[in-house]
Amino acid sequence: MASLEEKRHTLAHLLAASIAERYPHAKATIGPAVDNGFYYDFDFSGGPPAKETDLAQIEEAMRDLLPSWSEMTGTEVSEKDARDRFAGNPYKLELIDGIVASGEPITLYTAGNFTDLCRGGHSENPAHEIKADSFALERIAGAYWRGDETKPMLTRIYGLAFDSIEELDAYRTQIEEAKKRDHKKLGKELDLFVFSELVGPGLPLFTPKGTLVRDLLDDFVWELRKPYGYQKVEIPHITKKELYETSGHWDKFKDDLFRIQTREGHEFAMKPMNCPHHTQIYARKQWSYRELPQRYSNTTACYRDEQSGELSGLSRVRAFSQDDAHVFCRMNDVQKEFLNVWDIIHAFYPAFGFDLKVRLSTHDPEHLENYLGDASVWEKAEGMLRDIISAKGVAVEDGVGEAAFYGPKLDFMAEDSLGRRWQVATIQLDMNQPERFDLTCINEEGQKERIVMIHAAIMGSIERFLSILIEHTAGNFPVWLSPVQVRVLPVSEKHADYAARVTETLVTAGLRAEVDAANESLGKKIRAGKGEKIPYLLVVGDAEVEAGTVTAESRDEGKLEAMSVEAFAARVVRETSTRK
Repeated sequence: MASLEEKRHTLAHLLAASIAERYPHAKATIGPAVDNGFYYDFDFSGGPPAKETDLAQIEEAMRDLLPSWSEMTGTEVSEKDARDRFAGNPYKLELIDGIVASGEPITLYTAGNFTDLCRGGHSENPAHEIKADSFALERIAGAYWRGDETKPMLTRIYGLAFDSIEELDAYRTQIEEAKKRDHKKLGKELDLFVFSELVGPGLPLFTPKGTLVRDLLDDFVWELRKPYGYQKVEIPHITKKELYETSGHWDKFKDDLFRIQTREGHEFAMKPMNCPHHTQIYARKQWSYRELPQRYSNTTACYRDEQSGELSGLSRVRAFSQDDAHVFCRMNDVQKEFLNVWDIIHAFYPAFGFDLKVRLSTHDPEHLENYLGDASVWEKAEGMLRDIISAKGVAVEDGVGEAAFYGPKLDFMAEDSLGRRWQVATIQLDMNQPERFDLTCINEEGQKERIVMIHAAIMGSIERFLSILIEHTAGNFPVWLSPVQVRVLPVSEKHADYAARVTETLVTAGLRAEVDAANESLGKKIRAGKGEKIPYLLVVGDAEVEAGTVTAESRDEGKLEAMSVEAFAARVVRETSTRK
């Protein structure tokens, strides 16, 4: 039986076959399987293009073809035969060039009357294995050939595909819910951040409320780090290129850097990461082994020249802040330091309702050229991480090829309330940068000893974490994190003085409280407060003024019994301090 990925790949071919029948002028290019289905890119330049309004008919044509696809077979062909078959398609010819250059065999796959250039990985009997109601065409988008802005713009048709209609419908329901929770939409509604055309795409501006949320998150991370001996440091936002040439980042990331030419002709770069700067703080003096580990913590902005088409709200930006930390230690300290960071991560994420799984991200031994250091360094570093996992006694996922270019890492994977998986925190072991920067300590024998470096980000990018959190909670932040925790709603003007006294009591208790003094009906004030997802709305009218109480409506628990202002304040203070 074909795997889901094989079914999705087969459906990409089925889409291309239906396009070939309806749009004979279209040139098919590539069509892979993706996480939720498949897509295929087409060049419609020789005639009318497919439009969104055509998707239903194209989808129906796919279903009409499916019963005739009782077999899908592959045949190895010569370069000449392949070029002859695709003589009128420059995209396929370019793909053939690449296959020939790599020395791989050229294979064609045929189902029904349709043949395509492909490496394989399909359903052998699509008519039997693929259910006609388990897939649907989703949307049309533009895509450059091979992602290169200098090459032709193609039409990409996306499809969804699952093993059954039930799974397809469940995914569509999830997508509809995700649209409601879209952090770009909620961020605007909750007045957390904004983008400005004058500032530029990918450069978010945070409002007072958004800044408060960021600060509360960062304060929480620091609260967890401080007992483990971390110290705050600060670094500039630019550097000479020589720093990144030494670290190895220049060769790896030079095309992603914002570069600065000084008036004296020197080349600087805006920092895309912080670790090379932190090495220079460590390198300011010769350390004794007795003074290690040195633990530096730094929440600071980084900058990367992302392509415009890849930017997306807060999840992919050009300016982002990292809650970064680096530990400089000896080999025999690595396990303890890793486990300390692990404990911090497991104290942070449950506060938001996230369960975590761990991935061991290692290098790809087939492509060692993509990494710093030789095979022996990687083998030693990855062995140390496996020992740490063994000491922790947890199951981990394998992530071959997912390592950072300078070292292996433990990635923590979170599943949100919609069932989507995200890579969040990370702990990375780096034996390469200490070597490149010649970082040492003086050991017990009075000799210089090479140290190692641990990279430890809890949120990673604050912007990206915030995008995940907004969608995970649908904007219903926990009480401790909500920009406004309590809003007091006087029923009429005659209750305004009491509402002000209640608010003053709450603020004095350390809560973020405010009065809605607008000349509006109580119903409208309540709707506004709920729309802003404020955790507590306090209605004060004649009964409350007379009894000296408040009537609270909890966003999460509904209407509460009337209570004194002091009792209510104590309740919210307790929720805030315990991060319930």
